[in-house]
Amino acid sequence: MLDKIDLFYTKLTKILGIFLFLVMLLMTANVFYDVVMRYVFSHGSIAMQEMEWHLFSVLILFGVSYSLMEDAHVRVDILYDGWSVRTKAWVNMMGAVVFILPISLLVATNSVEFVLEAFESGEISGDPGGLPYRWIVKALIPGSFWVLIFFTFGFFIKNLNIYRKDRVEDKHSEVLL
Repeated sequence: MLDKIDLFYTKLTKILGIFLFLVMLLMTANVFYDVVMRYVFSHGSIAMQEMEWHLFSVLILFGVSYSLMEDAHVRVDILYDGWSVRTKAWVNMMGAVVFILPISLLVATNSVEFVLEAFESGEISGDPGGLPYRWIVKALIPGSFWVLIFFTFGFFIKNLNIYRKDRVEDKHSEVLL
């Protein structure tokens, strides 16, 4: 059962990766357009410049979940590299429960008011010609942290499977000896 859940999260991670790749392409095209318009045609667009950081926000905020699932996140590898597969899985599970989930819940729940305030006030860009509906980009904050919480469960299950399989392999090797 846990293997099926792990496979489900693996598939969702691939979909998230494709989505982020497309956002990166879109952001690259946006920056290219903005640079060409500014330096070749001497015409800039505040809205396009703001769209750059909106797309960058999508990449950073949702990229955290992707990097977690791909085990590409930053950590101190001085000790971690020397540990057994089982110990690494245990540390990953404890890190998810003790660090990722509490902080993610805190940000996800406390940032909703920030978004609602922007929505209710009709907040727009402070620059002339900027993008309206500032609440949309602000909604990425709680949204991405809820996604991170969702993927943290997948990360936990992935490591639980590693922990359990390594334990079973240890028992089989003891029997063979």
